[in-house]
Amino acid sequence: MSHAPVIRNPQLDGSAFYWQAGSTGVLLLHGFSATTTEVRLLASIFYKEGFTVSGPLLPGHGTSPQDCNRHTWQDWYACVEQSYHELAARSQNVVIGGESTGALLALQCASLHPEVAAILCYAPALRLMLSRAKIFLLTLCMPFISSIPKPPSSDDLPWNGYAVNPLKGAYQLPQLQNTIYHCLAQVHQPIMIMQGRLDTTVHPQSPRIIYDQVSSPIKELHWLEHSTHCLILDKELDVAARLSLDFLQRVLT
Repeated sequence: MSHAPVIRNPQLDGSAFYWQAGSTGVLLLHGFSATTTEVRLLASIFYKEGFTVSGPLLPGHGTSPQDCNRHTWQDWYACVEQSYHELAARSQNVVIGGESTGALLALQCASLHPEVAAILCYAPALRLMLSRAKIFLLTLCMPFISSIPKPPSSDDLPWNGYAVNPLKGAYQLPQLQNTIYHCLAQVHQPIMIMQGRLDTTVHPQSPRIIYDQVSSPIKELHWLEHSTHCLILDKELDVAARLSLDFLQRVLT
């Protein structure tokens, strides 16, 4: 009897990384059930452009779904906070960004650290494409089922992470979302938000809510017409990278 792999694309490097370069640091945060593979290609582009780049691996990720179920979003954020302080100690400026859940953690960090220079939000998972009925059903199942399989991958993106959704871990996301809803007004830094038109994970209202609610005087919202949820791994990665670098060049000078 064969078993499906616990981690998709296990041959890819999903470990934490820290690449020292210039005086501006970029902290890049991966999403729920993923690993640093999700942000590594973008990180490589930033590094080649002279940025110091840090990519922490969030607790409960890259190990096992059971381990993921043991951690809270506060555990994830504690890792972000530690990584931020380590990067800030070696950098003149720090930019913080993230993909999906990582984008929410970036917003949390920016709301608590007004000295953050800029924010990059890729497919921020403030609201998902899930009905309230489905969320309620998953909540009912959570005490009895540790994880549920994800649909088979329909793309060939170089994504590394769990092939299942750990339910107790996933339950942390709506709690984090609620926290972020209430901290958006405390975000004052320049912010760029980006989402793919073909994203079936994050609700299309999510980036607009963030754009409207943050207090940032400089803010941009970009839609990538041919990209899915993991837009910084998808076919328009070069577009996302160029938009990001152009934005940082404008707001950091």
